[in-house]
Amino acid sequence: MAAGSGDMEVPAGCEHYTRGCELRAPCCGKFYICRLCHDNKETHKMDRFKVTQVQCLKCKHIQKAQQNCENCDNIFGDYYCNICHLYDKDKKQYHCDGCGICRIGPKEQFEHCTKCNLCLPLSFRGNHKCIENVSRQDCPICLEDIHTSRVGARVLPCGHLLHSTCYEDMLKQGYRCPLCMRSALDMSRYWTQLDEEVAHTPMPPEYQNMNVNILCNDCSARSTVSFHILGMKCNSCKSYNTTQEGKPISQTQTE
Repeated sequence: MAAGSGDMEVPAGCEHYTRGCELRAPCCGKFYICRLCHDNKETHKMDRFKVTQVQCLKCKHIQKAQQNCENCDNIFGDYYCNICHLYDKDKKQYHCDGCGICRIGPKEQFEHCTKCNLCLPLSFRGNHKCIENVSRQDCPICLEDIHTSRVGARVLPCGHLLHSTCYEDMLKQGYRCPLCMRSALDMSRYWTQLDEEVAHTPMPPEYQNMNVNILCNDCSARSTVSFHILGMKCNSCKSYNTTQEGKPISQTQTE
């Protein structure tokens, strides 16, 4: 289909972004579609904030970084940030001064938490646990950067962050935050099921009068409870997400 003035003839860009220009890397002077393409090929990283020149993919004209080609009027990106020099199709992006980079919006549905140093949905206002500069930590599963990642972040009830893809992978293996071991989702229905299983699974006689000290990973309370192979329930919050402390002891020893 023929393109009108100001339109790209065909969708252009790379596997990361849809755009109509290449960026001149300020570090090596080479042209790349984006910083990620540059970083994947070079032995150094490109500073997107220092980009000053781009090359139009349509007419090959080299010019200052801007949204439209000054020679052929080709649109380099439906969205353009003159701070990050981010060009892409419209995803309701916005530049967050607090984060220092562009985020996918819409902007009116997010706000920047100054303690977490992260943009969070408005639904999280007053409803999340703040951890100072949590977004500046690497993902505890893949050990890669979260703050500048193109993969969205998942905020766990404990306040820690994971890449959303890593969160999905984590749920295939378990339910606990890999950093603090607290439950990463509502486990109340499963705890009720476990109550029934424990009630219908009597321990062998030699273990029926054994107690054990436990630490709850969800509420941090310590309890002394009856030992059971299927799990030990916290006396405080009723969670089975507990850790045994020491060996089982007979009830007569605790009296």
